[in-house]
Amino acid sequence: MKRQVLVIGGGAAGLCCAGLAAQQGAQVSVLERNPRFGKKLQITGKGRCNLTNHCSVDELMKQVRTNPRFLYSAFHAFPPEAAMELFEGLGVPLKTERGRRVFPVSDQAADVVQALVAFAQRNGVSLLTNHRVANLLVEQGQVCGVILTSGATLTADAVVVATGGLSYPLTGSDGDGYRLAEQVGHTIQPTRPSLVPVYTRERWCAQAMGLSLKNVRLTLKDQKGKTVFQELGEMLFTHFGVSGPLVLSASAYLRDAPESYQMYIDLKPGLDEQQLDARLLRDFSEAKNRDFANALGKLLPRKLIPVLVQQSEILPQTKVHEVTRQQRRSFVQLLKALPLTPVGFAPIEQAVITSGGVSVKEINPKTMGSKLVEGLYFAGEVIDVDAFTGGYNLQIAWSTAFLAAQAAASG
Repeated sequence: MKRQVLVIGGGAAGLCCAGLAAQQGAQVSVLERNPRFGKKLQITGKGRCNLTNHCSVDELMKQVRTNPRFLYSAFHAFPPEAAMELFEGLGVPLKTERGRRVFPVSDQAADVVQALVAFAQRNGVSLLTNHRVANLLVEQGQVCGVILTSGATLTADAVVVATGGLSYPLTGSDGDGYRLAEQVGHTIQPTRPSLVPVYTRERWCAQAMGLSLKNVRLTLKDQKGKTVFQELGEMLFTHFGVSGPLVLSASAYLRDAPESYQMYIDLKPGLDEQQLDARLLRDFSEAKNRDFANALGKLLPRKLIPVLVQQSEILPQTKVHEVTRQQRRSFVQLLKALPLTPVGFAPIEQAVITSGGVSVKEINPKTMGSKLVEGLYFAGEVIDVDAFTGGYNLQIAWSTAFLAAQAAASG
């Protein structure tokens, strides 16, 4: 008799787990509350899907922010190489970009979703959409199925909860998994946003709203002046502060008191202060009789010019040839370290991932099995583990899904 496995959630961890468990010989059904699968996966990495990071397990562990030791067995059982091999084998050619980030060659997240759906179907998985779970059925400490919101009961030998967190609720991640886990006695660690846009004290961000900066360096320093994050990349100004890949990465380092940190944007990371000063002099020599505010068009995006002029404390109408050497030097320093003060985070609905979730103390790290209920397993973001940006969070999904699949299929 084949083991009956129910997987709740048809996202990254759920689809991967279902396909792998069916490969092991189990009879698997996926219960997805949305009309289609992989809704959140479709939009990851700006729709390109950074599906893992081509790094060692040791490096992977360093990139996990919450409970890295819990993932030791999962990462060793299913490391990044295994994830890459799986997707290449499913017909998704991969490429490795800056920071060892791994993407589909096609740059299409939809290809990853389609490959996982096809993988599940090939192995005989029943893919059920518009099925939402109301309760887990537990008898004498053993899970034996689920009750749907429709009132229907489905029986099973094992149930895997892979419902995601609270981020992007429009994709279906609205905390269902936490509710189900809590119903059967699990502890839920407080949830908060991670990899999320940042609110700033500076109001001028609204003036530059919609402006996207490429090839800038963002540095984050703590209250002691120690650099805790520094990376080159893209960012975006919003009506409330800053967003974009660099900011989402930096936000994971802003722990409980964001206002005790300081952000600095290096607008010209390719030039040191001396080179930038020479560049500024060149621009000024071509616009000797212009006002300072009208002589920066070659150096800065239009939306940033009034902001930088205001910050520089050089009067906008000052003629370029009247700008003193000291004023110019101060302006160069501003271009190399434009300060921003974080004061808070955008709501969890705008976060890429959720920090917090089902307590790892109540999950067996070698099987992802519940220590409280026999036959119940967890995979992916519903667990209290999260990592920095760069493909690491999806690797957590694949690795935990692998262990949950092995254990749920074999019993």
